[in-house]
Amino acid sequence: MAGRGESAETGCRRPLRADAERNRAAILAAARQVFAEHGLEAPLEEIAVRARVGIATLYRRFPDREQLVAAALVDKITQYADITEQALAVADPWAGFAGFVERICELQAADRGLADLLCMALPASEEVERLRNVANERLICLIDRAKAAGQLRADFVGEDVLLLLIASAAVVDITRLDAPDAWRRFVALTLDAFRRETGSPLPPPPSTGQMTSAMRRLALQRGCGARMAGNAGDSGPAGDGGPAGDSGPAGDSGPAGDSGPAAASHRQRPGKDDRG
Repeated sequence: MAGRGESAETGCRRPLRADAERNRAAILAAARQVFAEHGLEAPLEEIAVRARVGIATLYRRFPDREQLVAAALVDKITQYADITEQALAVADPWAGFAGFVERICELQAADRGLADLLCMALPASEEVERLRNVANERLICLIDRAKAAGQLRADFVGEDVLLLLIASAAVVDITRLDAPDAWRRFVALTLDAFRRETGSPLPPPPSTGQMTSAMRRLALQRGCGARMAGNAGDSGPAGDGGPAGDSGPAGDSGPAGDSGPAAASHRQRPGKDDRG
């Protein structure tokens, strides 16, 4: 009789570790695709179907949504951090800042999951948080450099970048099917307003704390976040319901703060074991 983990036909031990790694890679590839198409609130069941694994296998590899988001999108956050470094290498301060804004908005337009992630708080992993903090420090340098050169309006603050990302994501979402490049005009108009030296004084900016709350609220709306007072409903493999979790948000956020526009998390209860 074949032993546990052995084939009944050959008596050979199955390469479970290799199978597990293949399943993980398939889940991540499917998650990137599904998140890009539908955003971070996409049903995890759809990811399992595309990966050709059982939903319980997905939950065993990634016990909660925040771990899946972090693993699937860490390359995108790395790219985000790299773009800030490249922008700082541009000699002209305004060209560096404007090029950064245009490139990030372009990435948003092509990937709904990244568009969500850039507008959220709640670090998903140490690596995502580290990359986000690096990117945000560089972004503040971009802003300060452009302001010091007199090329960016003096009342511009880091939170204004987050407001732009939120607004641009909304433009993309509404016009995606009918005018997919409309966001480019919006971003160009916004950059012109950022640069204008003779513009009217701006209203006070939202505080970092206010933007933190907004980013956390969006995370909860997208199904990524920790359980808060009044939020109930753990959900396991049988459903993808309300926010649930053990760990809460930490740190201020926004481009000028500790959390920045590049993190998300969600806790869900793992499902029953299955093979894979």
